[in-house]
Amino acid sequence: MRFAILGKHPDGVAMADALVASGRYQLAAYTTDLPATLLAHDGSRKVQDLEEVLADPQIELVIVAGVEENRPTQLRRALQAERHVLVVHPPDRAPEVAYEAGMIQKDTGRVLLPLLPDAVHPGIIRLRQLLASQNVGTQRAAEADIGTINLLQMTRKATNKMPADDPGRERKPSFHGWDVLRALGGEIKEVSAFAESEEIRQSETSLVGGRFEHGGLFQMTFLAGDEECLLVVNGSKGRAELYFPQGCRGPAFLSGQTQNGELKEEAWQDWDPWSPLVSLLDNALAASRSNGSATGPRVEAVSATSSSGSMPASRWEDEIRCLELDDATRRSIERRRSSLLDYQEASEEVGFKGAMTLVGCAMMWGLLALLVVMAVVAQGIKSSKSDINTYLPPNFEAATCVGLVFGAPLFLFLLLQLLKILLRKNS
Repeated sequence: MRFAILGKHPDGVAMADALVASGRYQLAAYTTDLPATLLAHDGSRKVQDLEEVLADPQIELVIVAGVEENRPTQLRRALQAERHVLVVHPPDRAPEVAYEAGMIQKDTGRVLLPLLPDAVHPGIIRLRQLLASQNVGTQRAAEADIGTINLLQMTRKATNKMPADDPGRERKPSFHGWDVLRALGGEIKEVSAFAESEEIRQSETSLVGGRFEHGGLFQMTFLAGDEECLLVVNGSKGRAELYFPQGCRGPAFLSGQTQNGELKEEAWQDWDPWSPLVSLLDNALAASRSNGSATGPRVEAVSATSSSGSMPASRWEDEIRCLELDDATRRSIERRRSSLLDYQEASEEVGFKGAMTLVGCAMMWGLLALLVVMAVVAQGIKSSKSDINTYLPPNFEAATCVGLVFGAPLFLFLLLQLLKILLRKNS
């Protein structure tokens, strides 16, 4: 399959390299300079923009890896052109772009996957197998070595702590790690976050806490320092630690102690984070072809790194949840209070409600403007010596005053709604 890459985000470039290395994919086009090892293969060419990529009918797959402000447009256009799409995280800071992408994907039936490899690390898969919360209703739940989660703690160190895509640009950060937390504890119901100030910046230490939907608490700490990650799970039947000395995509060491004092230790020295995603893409494409183009594929794939049992593939729903949790975390820090998560499925009904809300507000703005214009005109007519005054009703002034009394609160309400929309877009 021929593919193109838009931009040069490190995750997108690494995924493109893994696709070419698999021998099943060929790089056909790119929009910016890439490493020489990736361009050594015949057949690739540099293009000017996205439209030139989409004009080539031989390109079936697009990797969206541009700078963050370009990703929403790139993602939308690639899906509308009915291409399979891989996109680096995050496609945008707000979840609305992901909602729209999910609806387009359902209409076209093409594959849409986020590049979120952390949750398919063999250490995470092994830790998941030890938790009863991920084996509900099976014999494995009763035999789980750690039991259910009481407290899950994650400490991440990184040079930029909460990585931004464009070095030097001050932007509201993305809190990496939600995919790992959801893989271990399930859906998250509530988050509460703290930072050094209400305006979140890359240079700040941050603390995020909350609870899972099916029980158990979690805590994430983001610190400065060399790339490093530590997961500590305190369960109902034991305790386990998973340590990544070079970050969540490198070697890992698992140590745990069960309720009867038995000690378990495992290690993974080398791990390629992108080969599992290539396998997930292969399975998703196979499911898409078997399901046809009428409906979007619902894919669950088995990771090659799992020693026993399967793990759900990275789905677009995972990307949506990460963005929703990011948004809730930022709101918690800015407002100094907890954020409850009310998940909504990205559907045409949700989009229709949002559109009708905007249309309703626009109509109310128009009505208010008409009321103000009529009042001004009426006052002008009333104060003039024109004969038209004889045709106005005797209580016209009173009616105008009543309209203004009701119009003032309406104006304040609409102004607050407009400010809310503008602030959300700016954030």
